[in-house]
Amino acid sequence: MRIAIVTDSTAYLNKKEYEQDNIYFVPLSVIFQNEVFKEEVDITSDTFFEKVRKVDQLPTSSQPTVGEMTKLYHELEENYDAIISIHLSSRISGTFQNAYSVANSMSNINIYPYDSEMAAAGQAFLVRAAAKLAKKGLSVNEIIEKLDEIKKETEIYFIVDDLTNLIKGGRLSRAAGGVATALKIKPVLTFRGGEIVVWDKIRTKKKALKKIETLLEESIREKDYPIEATVVHAFCEEEAQAFKEKLAHRFPEVRFTFSFLGPVVGVHIGEGAVGMAWTMDINRL
Repeated sequence: MRIAIVTDSTAYLNKKEYEQDNIYFVPLSVIFQNEVFKEEVDITSDTFFEKVRKVDQLPTSSQPTVGEMTKLYHELEENYDAIISIHLSSRISGTFQNAYSVANSMSNINIYPYDSEMAAAGQAFLVRAAAKLAKKGLSVNEIIEKLDEIKKETEIYFIVDDLTNLIKGGRLSRAAGGVATALKIKPVLTFRGGEIVVWDKIRTKKKALKKIETLLEESIREKDYPIEATVVHAFCEEEAQAFKEKLAHRFPEVRFTFSFLGPVVGVHIGEGAVGMAWTMDINRL
């Protein structure tokens, strides 16, 4: 069976991964007043953050339309027998719901929408795994079963400099974020049940990064499988690279990669965020 893997732009894969692993994506958009930019198509991450610095009104974001998803799925039905469509958490975006609606309306190909319950690097783990498993000839059910296992084992933590955008955008409750904002501390955020929640509140970014490092160390000690980890950043590459290099030196048994947080996620978390996600490394199982 020929299985296509679809995701959305918030997985923030690179061009090589899309091309080599036959992964397809639909872009989400950012809106500066009346200007609409599709991320990873019309605007890059760096350009986005540079543009935000120059405007008074913060941009907003929007999900792919039903029409955009329908168009991509119709194109894929010419060469594939099924589609697994993996998207950012349905608790923070309607992208998954749109994929679900389109899947129910099409009859020429079976479409399996999958809620990652995460975004960015956590979502990317699932997309890359699905593509590799599809290449190996696993069935749709076998792939989805493995995705469930990987999702269960995935941890994602990130630090933002300012919670204002997350609270205003409804991605973080005022109750959860209000205290941290008032005390000017650096909260460590994570995903739980598909929602962004405050995991811990720490006084400085340096200490917050150290806390994430400790969490990774605990996972390495407790898990009986090899781990892969991805360090991500929002327009603070030098700081994030230094964090990654430190971790790679301390934990040589972990396979580290590096990624970024693009415009749509950047709308909500702002410039300067650093984070890390890790999970089982299926390439070494």
